[in-house]
Amino acid sequence: MSSCAFSTSTLRETLPNHESVCKKPSEFKKNCISADVSHLKLTWRNSMTWKQTGSRLKCRALDVKNTDAFLKGRLFQLDDVIEAQQFDREILSAIFEVAREMETIEKKSRGNQILKGFLMATLFYEPSTRTRLSFESAMKRLGGEVLTTENAREFSSAAKGETLEDTIRTVEGYSDIIVMRHFESGAARRAAMTANIPVINAGDGPGQHPTQALLDVYTIEREIGKLDGIKVGLVGDLANGRTVRSLAYLLAKYNDVKIYFVSPEVVKMKDDIKDYLTSKGIKWEESADLMEVASKCDVVYQTRIQRERFGERVDLYDEARGKYIVNRDVLSVMQKHAVVMHPLPRLDEITVEVDDDPRAAYFRQAKNGLFIRMALLKLLLLGW
Repeated sequence: MSSCAFSTSTLRETLPNHESVCKKPSEFKKNCISADVSHLKLTWRNSMTWKQTGSRLKCRALDVKNTDAFLKGRLFQLDDVIEAQQFDREILSAIFEVAREMETIEKKSRGNQILKGFLMATLFYEPSTRTRLSFESAMKRLGGEVLTTENAREFSSAAKGETLEDTIRTVEGYSDIIVMRHFESGAARRAAMTANIPVINAGDGPGQHPTQALLDVYTIEREIGKLDGIKVGLVGDLANGRTVRSLAYLLAKYNDVKIYFVSPEVVKMKDDIKDYLTSKGIKWEESADLMEVASKCDVVYQTRIQRERFGERVDLYDEARGKYIVNRDVLSVMQKHAVVMHPLPRLDEITVEVDDDPRAAYFRQAKNGLFIRMALLKLLLLGW
């Protein structure tokens, strides 16, 4: 549905001579043209894609600045949710405000119908419990309906060799929004470029998981009370963990943040994230000592060593698993206000004895996913 950061404005008859600007009107560089449209100011950088649909020309811009930010009734700034880099602090704060409204709706108004008449398709090529069910619960709690396939890799036409693009073109004919999890990094971007309805990335292989990052940052704000000036320890499978990658991108939006990377050697955080953090002025440090890091941090974000990402290299999986475990000893050195988070599911990387400690925030974190996803569905389908 879009390209780059997937921000969108719809231009009506703004570019009547666009064919004379570029021989291929459906796809040309954004530096071919510039425009100011109503409350949207488009700032051109790098490349972009334009799509012609009927009498509408849709512009996918890397940067869209709304000078009348987040007024009720306005369209959401994003057409799709594909990667964490799409969000800035202003949009994050506004999404979190809507999420808090969703908490009230969930608690007090079980019969809310603001998305009545809308259909959401959940297209999951990888197993999921929390993400799929929280999206489906979010849609139903807002009065919408759900079309779902839990194992699309095996039980959809993908098993017959159908391309992802053909699947998306078909499914968009049945629904108003697509939530997709895929085993290939970049698959969500391909889906969004194909679809003419919103696409939400519910995890694409070792790539990103932006809605998880949103709920993680929302949880940190709720639990710690701030996002500036915090210290976060990311622990476990950092090489393959799409949740920690997306979270790192969002934490880079805030001031005076420090991130500690604690992982076995075979699953260290990749250089692209480290370079990104450095470019944004975010301090980071690698450590082999979980106890020391836990004593310093506001958040210990534990992750599972992901067996499915190792392929046939069982030896490497065995080398990584069990090296860093959050238990009572780790809790004993943590600060009183600090929290333990985990995207779940867990295996043995957080012992069950931790669950009763008030600093164990991972089940509250999972519940917050409902509110964030309710907010995103509302914003993508109805706007502010």
